[in-house]
Amino acid sequence: MLIQTINLGKVYKNGIIALSDINLSIDFGEFVFLTGASGAGKSTLIRLLFREEAPTAGQILIGGRSVIRLTRPEVVRLRRNTGVVFQDFRLMEKGTVFDNVAFALKAVERPWPEIRQRVPAMLERVGLAGRENDNVMQLSGGEQQRVAVARAIINNPLILFADEPTGELDPQTSEELIQLFLDINAEGTTIVMATHDKGIVDKLNKRVITLSHGKLIHDAVGGFVQ
Repeated sequence: MLIQTINLGKVYKNGIIALSDINLSIDFGEFVFLTGASGAGKSTLIRLLFREEAPTAGQILIGGRSVIRLTRPEVVRLRRNTGVVFQDFRLMEKGTVFDNVAFALKAVERPWPEIRQRVPAMLERVGLAGRENDNVMQLSGGEQQRVAVARAIINNPLILFADEPTGELDPQTSEELIQLFLDINAEGTTIVMATHDKGIVDKLNKRVITLSHGKLIHDAVGGFVQ
C-alpha cells in the first residue's frame, strides 16, 4: 500500500473541523478522484498528505512510513518523490517558463547540464515547446497550468497530487490536461486529483473518494457523487 490514513483529523485554530476520522488506502499506480462540495476538506486532505500541514489527530503512512514523524531531511526526501499541482498554480510571477520548471530540479540539486536538457523536453511534452523564455504572467490560465504540471512531474514523482487542476480551464484545455495525467499515470505515477468536474469524473470511471463536511462518505469505482 502506498498511501494510508488512519483516523485522520484536522481541526484549525478557529475551531473549524476540516477533517474527521478519515480512513483510506491508495495503492501504487492508482488514479483516484477526490470529490465533494467546497469546504468538504479536499484541499486540506491533500495538504496533509504531502506534509504542507500537520494533522491534529490520526496517522498518515506513505510507503509504510509515518509522515507525521518524519524529520525535516526526511520530509525533503518525501517531497522529492511527490509532485503537487496547486489550485492557484504557485508560479514565480517574475520568472520565465524555464525558471519555473527548472526550480523543481534545482531544489533537488540536479546539475545544470541536466536541467538545460530536461526542461525543454518536459515543456514539449506539456505542449509548451519554444516558450522557455516567456514570462509566466504572459501566458493564458491553461498555459500557466501546464507550467505547473511540468514543474510537478519533471522529477518523475511516485505520487502526483492535483488540487482542482481544471477548475479555471475551458473544456478542451481540461480534456488535454486530463489526458496528460492519464499518460503520467500509465507510466506508474499514482495520482490523487481533487475536482468538482462531474463530466471528467463520470467519463473516466476511476475510483472516487467523496468527502462531505470533513467526513468520508463514499469510496468506490464509478461516477461523481454529490
